[in-house]
Amino acid sequence: MGLPRRRFLALSGAALTGALPRPRIADPFTLGVASGDPLPEGVVLWTRLAPRPLEPAGGLPPVPYPVGWQVAEDDRFTRVVRSGTATAAPEFGHTVHVDVRGLRPGRDYHYRFRTGGHLSPPGRTRTTPARTSSPRALRFAVASCQSYSDGYYDAWRHAAAEDFDVVFFLGDYIYEGAIDSVGGNRLDTGLALPDTFELETDTLDLYRMRYALHRTDPDLQAAHAAFPWMLTWDDHEVQDNYADAVSRFPDVPAQDFLVRRADAYRAYWENQPLRRSHAPAGPDMSLHRRFRFGDLAEAYLLDTRQYRSDQVCGDNLRAGCADREDPGRTLLGAPQRDWLLDRMGRSEARWSVLAQQVMMAECRYGGPADRRDMDKWDGYPPDRQRILEQAARTPGTVVLSGDLHYNYAADLHLRPDERPVAVELVGTSISSAGDGSDSTPQLDLQREYNPHLRFANAQRGYLRCELTRDRLRADYRVMSEVTRRGGTVSTRASFVSERERPGLVAA
Repeated sequence: MGLPRRRFLALSGAALTGALPRPRIADPFTLGVASGDPLPEGVVLWTRLAPRPLEPAGGLPPVPYPVGWQVAEDDRFTRVVRSGTATAAPEFGHTVHVDVRGLRPGRDYHYRFRTGGHLSPPGRTRTTPARTSSPRALRFAVASCQSYSDGYYDAWRHAAAEDFDVVFFLGDYIYEGAIDSVGGNRLDTGLALPDTFELETDTLDLYRMRYALHRTDPDLQAAHAAFPWMLTWDDHEVQDNYADAVSRFPDVPAQDFLVRRADAYRAYWENQPLRRSHAPAGPDMSLHRRFRFGDLAEAYLLDTRQYRSDQVCGDNLRAGCADREDPGRTLLGAPQRDWLLDRMGRSEARWSVLAQQVMMAECRYGGPADRRDMDKWDGYPPDRQRILEQAARTPGTVVLSGDLHYNYAADLHLRPDERPVAVELVGTSISSAGDGSDSTPQLDLQREYNPHLRFANAQRGYLRCELTRDRLRADYRVMSEVTRRGGTVSTRASFVSERERPGLVAA
C-alpha cells in the first residue's frame, strides 16, 4: 500500500533527518525533476537540490543531503511500487540519479522526491516494451539546440501536451557563450543574472550554473516531467565546433582544453538523467548506447564530438577540400563506428534509429565552388559511406539529426542515381537563432542543388514521429515565434517512408 503525501513527508522526514541532520533550507526543487534512459524493467530518475539555483553551489553548503524518492502506479501515489533514499552529494553538485529497477515493461509510472520537509513536483515516466514483445507503434519527439538567450521554450510547453513514449534530445542543451544580465531575448523572466553569466562558460562552477539557468524554465521542466528522455550532446555543451581534444581556438594546448572538457562532461552527467555507468572519468565519458523497443525498433545514441578527427579546411563551408576524402579520418571514432555497424548488422528489430547530432545527407550549398560544411558528415565522407553501406543491408534505417537550426527531410543514397537506402530527419532548434522563417536564400539554393532534400525550413520547433511495423511518419512542428512568450505551434509538413521501400513522401 502506498503513502499519501502527508504520510510520505512525515515518515521519510523522520527517517532521513534522523540519519543525517541538516540545517533547514528553502525549497530545493527549483529545477524540477526528470527521467531518462528507460528500460523494460527500470528508468533513471533525476533531480538537483538548488534553493538558489543561479549561485555556484545552488545556495547549499558543501554537505550531503538525504533525498527520499517514490515510484507509484498512480498520480496520487496510493500504489507505491518502489521507494528509497538517495544522497545528494556536494561533489556532484547536489544532484540525484536513482537507477530504479523492478518495474514492469511498457507501463506509465509517477515519481517524486522529498528532502528537508519539501516535496518535489511529480513526474511521469514510461518503461520500454518487453524485449520479446511486438509493439504496434513507437511515438517519439526529436529536439535539439535550446539557447536560453535566443528565445522562450514554448515549443517544450506544446511538446509536453502531446503523447510521446520518449524524447530524443540531440545536443546543445546549453550554450557556453556569454549572456547579458537581462537574458538576451528573454525580457520578462524575473531573473537577474549574476555578472558571471557574461563570461564564457569554461569551469565546472560556470557549467553547473548554466545548466541551472536553463532548467529554471517552466516549459522545459514540464517536458522533462512528462516523458523519459534519451540524450546525447553536441558541441556547445563544451565549446562550439570542438573536435576530440582540439579547441576551436588553435593557440589552446590540448592538455588545457582537456581540463575544460573534463569540467563540461562532469556538469553534463550531473545535470542529466543518466546512469552512474556513464559518469565521466576526467575528460572521457562513454555516452554512446543502445535501447530496444521490443522487436519494433532499436535506437542507437551516438557521439559525434568526443572521438572525431579535427575538421579539415576549417570548420564550416569550404570548396575543393580533397583532405576530407582521407579514409583514415573519422567522425565517430573507429571503436564507436565498429560497435554501431556490428549492432546494426546483428539487430532483429524492424527499424534502426540512429540518434546523432550533425546532418548526414550530402548537402551542397550552391554556386560554382560547390561548397560543403566540414563540420558535418560532408567533412567525413568515407565514414558516412561505411554507415550507408550497412544501412543498405539493414531495412528500416532512420537517421535523426539536429545542430543546424533548420528542418530538413532527406533521402540517403549510396550513389546519387540509385534508390535511397535510408532516410534522415533533421530537426530544427527549440529556440536557437530566434524566430526563424519559412525560407531563406540559403535554403532556396540548397533545394536547387540537392534534389534528395524533400523539405527545408528555418522555423523553430520539434519533430513528432511515429514508427509502426511498416511505416515511419514525421510531422514537422513549427513555432509562430520564440522571441516573445505565447508562441503557437502548427504542423508545417509531414512525410512518410515505408520500411521496405525507403524514401520520404509528403503525407
